Amino acid sequence: MSAVETRNVAPDEADIRLDRWFKRHFPEVGHGHLQKLLRTGQVRVDGKRADASTRLAAGQAIRIPPLTAPTPSPDSPPKPKPALSAAAKREAEALVGRVLYRDDDVIAIDKPAGLAVQGGTGMTKHLDAMLDSLRFGSAERPRLVHRLDKDTSGVLLLARNAFAATRLAESFRGRDARKIYWAATVGVPRPFQGKIDLALAKEGGPHGERVAANEEDGKRALTYFSVLENLGKTAAFVALWPRTGRTHQLRVHMAAIGTPILGDGKYGGAEAFLPGAEVPKKLHLHARRLILPHPRGGHRTIDVTAPIPEHMAATWRYLGFSANLREDPFAEVE
Repeated sequence: MSAVETRNVAPDEADIRLDRWFKRHFPEVGHGHLQKLLRTGQVRVDGKRADASTRLAAGQAIRIPPLTAPTPSPDSPPKPKPALSAAAKREAEALVGRVLYRDDDVIAIDKPAGLAVQGGTGMTKHLDAMLDSLRFGSAERPRLVHRLDKDTSGVLLLARNAFAATRLAESFRGRDARKIYWAATVGVPRPFQGKIDLALAKEGGPHGERVAANEEDGKRALTYFSVLENLGKTAAFVALWPRTGRTHQLRVHMAAIGTPILGDGKYGGAEAFLPGAEVPKKLHLHARRLILPHPRGGHRTIDVTAPIPEHMAATWRYLGFSANLREDPFAEVE
């Protein structure tokens, strides 16, 4: 890039750090070069100086200067990339077997529960560091265009080039993407179908990122839910459709109506578990299906479904739920 450019932060990019935003959009810009641009005020957020850890808000304008990196000395050896640990290398190789869909522009994978999408403080293993394993011969490294929580499994979309990244980001930003999640809840939502319209705001704390209902200062968050099956009043198999993309939205919303997602001790506390039940003590939230327009347009549509992970399959068997339901419970919802 040889000229100054301004880009706006997309809704699904809210709350991420500035350095991670740069890594997503300009992976060729190294950490050291970015730090120099920040120190000299060449990168600005809404016209103001910022640092690498600045948390972004949707709609903010980021000033991006020409990004020509310094030319290294001919005598300087190329800087090696940080090596993945043996365990992370095996997991990166396993990602190839988790590809659900692939074409020249898009890759969809079934992200396993427990794998973070991007790195953070003290985090040594994350998907972003493993994306080279999904090149499939392409000169470009796949790019993240949306996120899933670390403990959420299911469909995650990657762009294989800059064009696809821009178009997919527009789809997520314009809410053209239809994201259907499956979850098990402790207790049964009433009524069986409805919506939760509850604003959310991020809170600080010593135990990591946390979100809470906040009608005064929070951002609007809207979730549709539908009970597909239930075990009396004890537990339910619920489909969820988040119409907004707030951090931990589904987890906070389901806890707010008194039916926390099974295994979600962070937001449901002790009420998020079934005493005496022989089910895994993991988060039971799965990005089941993703439907959105193909980045090349026309009448093409990407429609990808991920099988539920083994820990949820075990719970479904224990509770007597069906794992093969195909209908869209929100087909009539605009």
